[in-house]
Amino acid sequence: MAFAQKNVAAGINPGDDPLKVMVVDDAVVIRGLLTRWLGEDKAIDVVGSHRNGKLAVDDIEKSNPDVVVLDIEMPEMDGMTALPLMLAKKRDLVVIMASTLTRRNAEISLKAMSLGAADYVPKPESTSEVTTSIDFRRELIDKVKALGARARRMKGPARTMRAETRAGRISAPAARAPDPKQINTRDAFRGAPAPVAPSAGRFTTKPYSSARPRVLAIGSSTGGPQALQEVMKQVGTAMNDVPVLITQHMPPTFTSILAEHVGKAALRPSKEGEDGEVLRPGHIYVAPGGKHMVIEKDAGAVKIRLNDGPPVNFCKPAVDPLFDSVAKVFGSASLAVILTGMGHDGANGIGTIASGGGSIITQDEATSVVWGMPGAAAATGLCSDILPLADIGPKLARVLKGNTR
Repeated sequence: MAFAQKNVAAGINPGDDPLKVMVVDDAVVIRGLLTRWLGEDKAIDVVGSHRNGKLAVDDIEKSNPDVVVLDIEMPEMDGMTALPLMLAKKRDLVVIMASTLTRRNAEISLKAMSLGAADYVPKPESTSEVTTSIDFRRELIDKVKALGARARRMKGPARTMRAETRAGRISAPAARAPDPKQINTRDAFRGAPAPVAPSAGRFTTKPYSSARPRVLAIGSSTGGPQALQEVMKQVGTAMNDVPVLITQHMPPTFTSILAEHVGKAALRPSKEGEDGEVLRPGHIYVAPGGKHMVIEKDAGAVKIRLNDGPPVNFCKPAVDPLFDSVAKVFGSASLAVILTGMGHDGANGIGTIASGGGSIITQDEATSVVWGMPGAAAATGLCSDILPLADIGPKLARVLKGNTR
């Protein structure tokens, strides 16, 4: 049955208790629609539905939800006011912000994530668009299930073990990773982590390229905005000699704001890539929402090309096209990174980069918001390092300077 397959893909096993979800939105039609969509999934139990943040905050302790889908603009108490109050009442609560695609709401959504929200879902601007948007429905359910399932796994002994692992007090447990045979599947449910299978010990890694990198390409999705800012802040002046190319799964408007935030963190020029633009060292280029960003060599210069082709891995922009083009242009001087995210976008591109002699770093499971994309990358056996988020920036700084130790 389709729903059973989706539940497994999202990390929710048959027999698990349903995730308890609360919906908070002042629009009665939208609130009812989201409640119905979520309630139709057997892995979800909608335990609360409220028209403003105050009612939701007051109900947190009674309903005890695992996940809250929280609107931003509401009367009496808006989402940003309610967010810290909810988290104060339940520290492990997963809050997913829901906002329309305006610049103001994009800014608020990114700020909310810096204050503890797990992620966001962009709502179509009109009620009629919401009711007919298959993509919005899929993304909402995917994120609720994937983020809710991860939060459950992190509770209790698992959380203690991960904390001690990061502190170096115990050895890391065997990680769970996608089956490499499944990575190329094109009919995977959008946004859901790639199928997982127990790993027989540590992942295989390959040596770094002996060529000094001439480009840094990064792919990320769920949890990516915060991860990108942390990594860019730590790379520092090491990126002076290379252009940085980023594909983050985000809609239009959000990507332009993300570019601004990343630039502030890196203290470097950062913007959405433009078609025909020549790459410049020390500059950061973010793939614009709704377009694939690739690069090509033209008359001795390396230029950005944007295209409006079909989604790849159900994503647009997608990481695979960027990585494929980077490998073609820079070969063994390519350095790529896969950060936190749902799905398996980037795994095929990693194969292309590795075939060309380039190097890949991926984020580890313990520090990933969702270990879909980085898990798929690790499962290829083609990465040179699988690192905690805090270690990725410093490692990149060394590798970009020619030191792979």
